[in-house]
Amino acid sequence: MSSKNVDQPATAATTPRRTWSITGRLILHFVASTATLLLLATGFLYWKLRQSLEERDRALLASKVQVLHSLLRDHRENLDLLENEIEHEASESALPYFLRIIDWEEDASILETPGMGDNLAPAAFPDPVRLQPVTPESIKPHLRRQGRHMLLAVIIPAGADPSGHEILQVALDTSQDQELLRQYLHSLLAILGLGLVFTTVAGAWGAHLALKPLAEISSTASHISARQLHERLSASLWPSELAELAAAFNAMLDRLEQSFDRLSDFSSDLAHELRTPINNLRGEAEVTLSRSRDPQEYRLQLASSLEEFERLSRMIDGMLFIARSDSPAKAIERARFDARKEIEAVCEFFEALAAEQEVTVDFTGKAAITGDRLLFRRAVSNLLSNALKHTPSGGSVHLALQRPTPESVLLTVQDSGGGISPEFLPKVFQRFSRGDRNHPIHPGGIGLGLAIVQSIMRLHHGSVEVASEPGKGTTFTLHFPGTP
Repeated sequence: MSSKNVDQPATAATTPRRTWSITGRLILHFVASTATLLLLATGFLYWKLRQSLEERDRALLASKVQVLHSLLRDHRENLDLLENEIEHEASESALPYFLRIIDWEEDASILETPGMGDNLAPAAFPDPVRLQPVTPESIKPHLRRQGRHMLLAVIIPAGADPSGHEILQVALDTSQDQELLRQYLHSLLAILGLGLVFTTVAGAWGAHLALKPLAEISSTASHISARQLHERLSASLWPSELAELAAAFNAMLDRLEQSFDRLSDFSSDLAHELRTPINNLRGEAEVTLSRSRDPQEYRLQLASSLEEFERLSRMIDGMLFIARSDSPAKAIERARFDARKEIEAVCEFFEALAAEQEVTVDFTGKAAITGDRLLFRRAVSNLLSNALKHTPSGGSVHLALQRPTPESVLLTVQDSGGGISPEFLPKVFQRFSRGDRNHPIHPGGIGLGLAIVQSIMRLHHGSVEVASEPGKGTTFTLHFPGTP
């Protein structure tokens, strides 16, 4: 029982939540928007037609009232003319209407359209109003099985006698209007239905075309692997939004390909660089163990092995530093310090080595730098050590601090060595890149010094540049963000 209760939350938590696809959402929004517009348009057209018919019917009622009022006022004695208007004209009109004249005092029908009494009794009409422009409030709708009518009752003078009054009742048959509205409504609903069907099909087709580039991106992404990083998206005919996405995707692939290439090269170089000291250690150990030796020989062997261990240790430390500095999350503790004092301390440390090699080291300039003091000293040490290794006896190394602008500080390390060949110059900051200098003096380096300098400058948001001319020396320039 307890096991079942424990498993249920895990199952609920791992159940994937079902979501709408982008195509489905586009179609739904497109259809909903179109349906709303069609409903508003058809509703407005239906309302407008109904208003037009009602206005026409009210105008017709008003005109009939005016005609009957004129006849009763001017041709009261001409019964034939009244009968023709009431009995014949009413029934032959495009919209049938009924007329009735009622004596005010006797409350009796004087004249009415034939058949009017069967369907429209006098009591069905609204209370009579004085003769005036017909308003919607004066008209009463009347719905019966025989049809729909608009009823109006008006008080008019009885002939030329101003004291006498009669009631004129007018009923307009609007059944044709209702049938017209019903057919119009059916047509609008049919148009609405066809419009929604067309919108759904067009929306699905449009969404498919619009999202086709995404399908290509998905297809390309599914084929990407460490060996398939050369594939790129061709977005020349894509919409601008997806073209930007494709450009960003291709740029990402470029960065990944470059990273994998560097990783592959680094792995190959690392394997090659580690193989040499390990083979040296193994060979010396095998030779030492091949026969019995006196303690002095073992001591010499251990001293030789210790040199290889130190080289391996320096190599591992350098690789770890570069790997950590390449991390985007790596940050340094920044503080303002006097760069001249740090450079003087480094020069003092290499003073004995420079004197032994008979190389002159001098330094000029002063500036303050905001950054990591220890990393700054390490970068200067690597450059100065590198310069001393490749400067022949009698040569010189010159270090100079400059502030070309308030926003930058330059440190140059210039030697008078043999320089670097042009084909090797672009590779000097690569890991395990060493040698290939003209007249190399110390070929035993591990090839990480300049790569470490580049990593230090990257951590300081600066840069390092190199300029060299074979036979005339090399100049390294460090660009630091300055402190005014």
